[in-house]
Amino acid sequence: MPFPNNFLWGAASAAAQVEGAWNEDGKCPSIWDVAGDHVKNGQDCHTACDHYHRYKEDVALMKVLGLKSYRFSVSWPRIMPKKGKVNPKGIEFYKNLIAELKAANIEPLVTLYHWDMPLWVHEEGGWSSPKIIDYYLDYVKVVVEALSGDVRYWMTFNEPQIFIMAAYVVGVSAPFQHESMTAVGDHLRHMLLAHGKAVKLIRETAKLNPIIGIAMAAGTYIPDSKDEEGLRDAAQKSFETAVGESGNSLFMDPIVLGQASPMLRSKLSAEDLKIISAPIDFIGVNVYQPSNPILDKEGYRPDDRPKTMLDWVIDSRCLYWTIRQYYERYHLPIMVTENGMANPDTVGADGKVHDDIRVKFLDDFLSGVKRAVDEGIPVLGYQHWSIMDNFEWCSGYGPRFGLIHVDYNTQKRTIKDSGWHYAQIIRTNGEEL
Repeated sequence: MPFPNNFLWGAASAAAQVEGAWNEDGKCPSIWDVAGDHVKNGQDCHTACDHYHRYKEDVALMKVLGLKSYRFSVSWPRIMPKKGKVNPKGIEFYKNLIAELKAANIEPLVTLYHWDMPLWVHEEGGWSSPKIIDYYLDYVKVVVEALSGDVRYWMTFNEPQIFIMAAYVVGVSAPFQHESMTAVGDHLRHMLLAHGKAVKLIRETAKLNPIIGIAMAAGTYIPDSKDEEGLRDAAQKSFETAVGESGNSLFMDPIVLGQASPMLRSKLSAEDLKIISAPIDFIGVNVYQPSNPILDKEGYRPDDRPKTMLDWVIDSRCLYWTIRQYYERYHLPIMVTENGMANPDTVGADGKVHDDIRVKFLDDFLSGVKRAVDEGIPVLGYQHWSIMDNFEWCSGYGPRFGLIHVDYNTQKRTIKDSGWHYAQIIRTNGEEL
């Protein structure tokens, strides 16, 4: 079975990772603008890829690659720099970006929150305070009113596992706090209610008929065997073990099934669950590596497995199994909203970037997407992470994920071999795989 003709071949980014212009045109600081010593080598996202000023050049490169879609996030601190204050310049930027995308026949896929909380919201309590629900909804209302005449695809959040769990429990993501799992139950409730209420708001107020989802950090276990017991065991580990509890089922069971996972049963009332489970149209999965500690079938020990420069295991089977397990549990269309790898790419003497490892990565992982499509699973699209090298959060600018190389000193863009290879995959609608 070929890929659908309307398959959304695309690439992704996040505002804080590419835009720069951190204090220009009325934008207030985000929690990542003040991350300070938490970022490697004292780096920051204040300039990043300067996409705020170079978006026309960047969209032109997307057109060269033949992208059918572009997933990006709107910067909350650029839109609402103070409580109750809307920044017209911020709205203007995104309207201009979307106009440029539409002129290039690229479908805009908008993520409403990709970790860059306004500093003023954090100072009011952030996700620990119920006030954030109304603050978030005020922001969503402004964005939907401004952009929904040209945007159909909306994602309420990107990876709540990170901006709640990693940020408030483990303390490795902004705002770098260390709280107990019990205390963070309230944070989870606030996020889930904000999601459900935002879905309702978008559904009721969007000018174009909206297609609404959420992007999850989708951990998955690859089955050790393909018999019924092996498949059931892997799915159970993916959704019901400690790893799943902090990722898959903890968030998605309330959102899709209207059921609280064990950790949240004392936190979520029946009325809460009714709000949280406002129907969505798809689930976005961000997939980078499997959750398996040892891949017995291949005989790997952990240190034997191929890895990216961030020490993430490369095993292409994880993308197929994530898509399949999510679809079998939740019965909603799937969008691959992130998938990619970090590599220390450099421009060679010939002026090109020869990232053969990413070329192979694309072929291998997209073969898993093709397998899912062939099995009849409704996969809406594939958004490669990322469109260009960018600010990789606490890792700074060392890891390069892009299809396009960025020289951070000059801001020169160079399409990598992987970018040209992906362009050929798109041109042939996946027949090149």
